[in-house]
Amino acid sequence: MTFMHKVLATTAAMALSAGAALAEPALIFDLGGKFDKSFNEAAFAGAQRWAEETGKSFREIELQSEAQREQALRRFAENGNNPIVMTGFAFGNVLSEVAPDYPETKFAIIDMVVDEPNVRSVVFNEHEGSYLVGMMAAMASDSGTVGFIGGMDIPLIRKFACGYAQGAKAVNGDITVLSNMTGTTPAAWNDPVKGSELTKAQISQGADVIYAAAGGTGVGVLQTAADEGILSVGVDSNQNYMHPGKVLTSMLKRVDNAVYDAMTQGEALETGINVMGVGNGGIDYALDEHNEALVGEAMKTAVDEAKGKIASGELTVHDYTSDDSCPDLNF
Repeated sequence: MTFMHKVLATTAAMALSAGAALAEPALIFDLGGKFDKSFNEAAFAGAQRWAEETGKSFREIELQSEAQREQALRRFAENGNNPIVMTGFAFGNVLSEVAPDYPETKFAIIDMVVDEPNVRSVVFNEHEGSYLVGMMAAMASDSGTVGFIGGMDIPLIRKFACGYAQGAKAVNGDITVLSNMTGTTPAAWNDPVKGSELTKAQISQGADVIYAAAGGTGVGVLQTAADEGILSVGVDSNQNYMHPGKVLTSMLKRVDNAVYDAMTQGEALETGINVMGVGNGGIDYALDEHNEALVGEAMKTAVDEAKGKIASGELTVHDYTSDDSCPDLNF
């Protein structure tokens, strides 16, 4: 090999090495923004934990419109980012089109199943955690009426509502469970004013505990519940701190763990369907210094017993999505 050939070979090797070093993971947030104090923020927390532990960095983008979904996926793939993690079911169709074009890139999607060989689909048993907080809501209610406010009216959010109603009725078979969705478009995830209006409407119907599964809209629910002197239930992230002593608990959906695990595995990401529920630490309820005074020993004992039964398979919570029905709500 001539001197020039050696120089060219060395330069090529250095370029490949540099390219590999630049193969950072990427995270794409759904509409609502990474600081929604809920779903997206949980994803960001997982990525931040990975970055702090490894000393490495990741790329990220907050979408401003539906049209940016495909643009963001292709841009990161072309840039060599790997894996590319995205939050939200709404990426499903776009990812189905994009993933085959980049077979060497690994993708992870949260809340949707995409059947491609280079995709990890992370789904959660939200109905299980919703059952637990439904029990707590019923035990904390003095009026015998509790409420649920969802974001966009889709099967995923009805799954939350259905689990919540089952848990409430397991404690009190005569309890009334009110249920409202914020809207039918992605704007429903980021409308705290509408969340506040729905909260006041449910309070006028007697609700004294309201569970929000509505992304940024839920911030308005929790704020209004606190202002009106009733209890709320947070979702996805631990939202107890937002209104200490006013948030009964939060249904923890460990989106942070899903993102952390994907980034930790990196380019060796295991693909296929990954189900996270009560049994494997993917779903839980929050208990901390901000709500411990609201959660008595009897409540904790009852909920932990149900949690154990769900984990063991002794108790099965209806998931709504299996047959598009909910035995305890009219949908």
